[in-house]
Amino acid sequence: MAVRVMLVSPAMNAALREARFAGDAPLDASGLREARAAGATLPSADRAVRGPSRRCALTADALGMQATAEPEARDWELGRWAGSRLDEVSTSEPEAVAAWLTDPSASPHGGESLLDLCARVGAWLDSLDGGGPGRVLAVVEPAVVRAAVVGALELPPQAFWRIDVAPLALTELSGRAGRWNLRCGRPLAPATGR
Repeated sequence: MAVRVMLVSPAMNAALREARFAGDAPLDASGLREARAAGATLPSADRAVRGPSRRCALTADALGMQATAEPEARDWELGRWAGSRLDEVSTSEPEAVAAWLTDPSASPHGGESLLDLCARVGAWLDSLDGGGPGRVLAVVEPAVVRAAVVGALELPPQAFWRIDVAPLALTELSGRAGRWNLRCGRPLAPATGR
């Protein structure tokens, strides 16, 4: 059975503004305001799910979604780098960051490698194919959206680094396990000053 999976990236928060690894901070005022405004533009769905992070939960609530937490749609597990800023880690561990960015099997932080992330997200995406009605709306972290696109289109893992996902952007995948089509992201609501 074909399914349409509509992935919404969560609203802005301080961790995203500061380029922190997996910073699970709550939404900031502008992110909350933009998510509330975007709620009226959400597409209809048969099922609503969200990543387990606070940012995903608060975004789903602000959008007016009754979404169930989905553990397999969790953010990239970045081990000891979680909560650190990219510039700090790049300064203190330049070789580790270089390996992380160039070798999809590397996990110098002690968490998931890029290959592990893509495999987990791909398996979750494929599981949605047989899970009931065909329209799934999911609020998930940008890394999950990127991994879903890489897996759905069978791209090389290095393509992950070339996909940008803006806050409150909608990315649509339709099809079934092993045969997905992409409709590129579009904003849920007109952008306001950030």
